[in-house]
Amino acid sequence: MTDQPEIYPMPAPKPNLTEFLRRRRSNLAKVMDGDGQGPSAAQLKELLTIAGRVPDHRKLSPWRFITFQGQARADFGQHIATAFMAAYPEMPHDRSIFEGQRLMRAPLVVAVISSPVECPRGTPEWEQVLSAGAVCFNLCIAAQSMGFGAQWLTEWYAYDTSVQKALGLSKTEKVAGFIYIGPVTQAPSERARPDIGALTHAWTDKPSA
Repeated sequence: MTDQPEIYPMPAPKPNLTEFLRRRRSNLAKVMDGDGQGPSAAQLKELLTIAGRVPDHRKLSPWRFITFQGQARADFGQHIATAFMAAYPEMPHDRSIFEGQRLMRAPLVVAVISSPVECPRGTPEWEQVLSAGAVCFNLCIAAQSMGFGAQWLTEWYAYDTSVQKALGLSKTEKVAGFIYIGPVTQAPSERARPDIGALTHAWTDKPSA
């Protein structure tokens, strides 16, 4: 008598989740209520826990989080404003004020930091970067499933060296995204979507005619 492999049942269909994903749309940070109620401490912990449930080759956790709430948003905004004026000294002071208020658009902003690690078993850095991107999107989906609006942004300051220094990034780290989370003041509109058929083909070893 041979041992038979244990057969697990297929996951049950989740039509509500499928419909949610089919209709999912980012909520623009500019239409969020920055003074509104954001996630509680317990909700934030749950959001970050869910965000971390992503493909992660060899369990390296090649990413980390930096959160901005309350006064911290305005305080870090000063680093953004200073960096902008250093890069564009000809711009009027009003623009500096605008740049300094970017994080004030939502009650919670989470910076997802791509933080590749040296892996003795050779997990490619590219796979680690992809894992950080998955964290960003998972966080957006988790926030929207809780009833909050969410948008994944980078914008210019994600790539500014002085802003990266203020974030405490190492030489190998990058900002994968700033995730804005909070209540929204208007529903998102639909946008043009890619032609999936034109982007998909079934592989064959026969050359095309």
